[in-house]
Amino acid sequence: MKVNKKVIGELEKCYAMTMLHYNGKDHFLVAAEKVNECRLYDLDGNQEEVLWSEPGGIMTMQQVPGSNGQFLSTRKFYSPNDSKNASIVVVTPMGKDDWEVRVLVKLPFVHRFDILQAGGKNYLIACCLKTDHEYKDDWRFPGKVCVAELPDDLSTYTYDHQLEMKTIKDGMLKNHGYYRHVEKDGSTSSIVSCDNGVYQFFPPQTPGGEWRVEELINDPASDGLLLDINQDGEEELCVITPFHGDTIKIYQKKNGKYELDYTYPEKLDFLHAIFGGKICGKPTWILGHRKGERYLLAFTYDKEKGYVAQEMDKGCGAANVMHFVKDGKDYIVATNREVNEIAMYELTE
Repeated sequence: MKVNKKVIGELEKCYAMTMLHYNGKDHFLVAAEKVNECRLYDLDGNQEEVLWSEPGGIMTMQQVPGSNGQFLSTRKFYSPNDSKNASIVVVTPMGKDDWEVRVLVKLPFVHRFDILQAGGKNYLIACCLKTDHEYKDDWRFPGKVCVAELPDDLSTYTYDHQLEMKTIKDGMLKNHGYYRHVEKDGSTSSIVSCDNGVYQFFPPQTPGGEWRVEELINDPASDGLLLDINQDGEEELCVITPFHGDTIKIYQKKNGKYELDYTYPEKLDFLHAIFGGKICGKPTWILGHRKGERYLLAFTYDKEKGYVAQEMDKGCGAANVMHFVKDGKDYIVATNREVNEIAMYELTE
């Protein structure tokens, strides 16, 4: 795979990204972990708007399905040690460089969230890294997963009238990892990773129904995803371990259970960025780590060599990566947090 890198912007502590369909075109958003800007870019990497300059603390952003540029975002999650005032907000475009921001729900330590669709309804799933905090690196209060049916009209929600959410799983120590999984029938579920293991959350298939939760493994994990990387018809579970860890593991499903199949031999300090999907027509897993050599790696599977890692970049320290296709070409956007760099990688065979 050939890699052509283009730096499209500089943003201190750049972190979160999402695709955004707005005014009839596809764009993407980039926002900072600390107090800094949220920006709108076109798919060529040109900056179009600045949505805000503070307060920042953005871990996750997701477009409201069917909307013209309206999205949800976490806010004021600055670090595991400074997130008591975190919330999920509704962001609505009002005009160029003019975006309204309202609190949807105040949710301390909310780190990742998503909007899943099932049975004709939208569901909000939110993952809290922990539930309380009294001093630096205090992990005595495990995290949780909260859910709610997301109303079609979000215009009435404010700090004084918040969306009510229900906890469906708690006791999740260092509840860090989240990845949306697309099922074979096109429906979506959530892969959630924590020190207790990796879990899959399925939204209700009928209005008023219950969420279903399955344990995939009980080994500690910082992030994980399901992808049939070796194209044998069964999805492999790719995992970063432990919390903000240095080890990549791949599990295969045997007799209905996931068993460890492969451990990447090199230690990669502070693994964080993760993506899984088809790149140039081939199942690919992309990972980045934020300390040491700070590689961005693309993993594929070869029938003779097994799992193969290709170096895409070095010294960058990606916090997150995102994939899109434009004019038949594959692109990865990375928030290279450790060098304050927003980068686009054009990938070709």
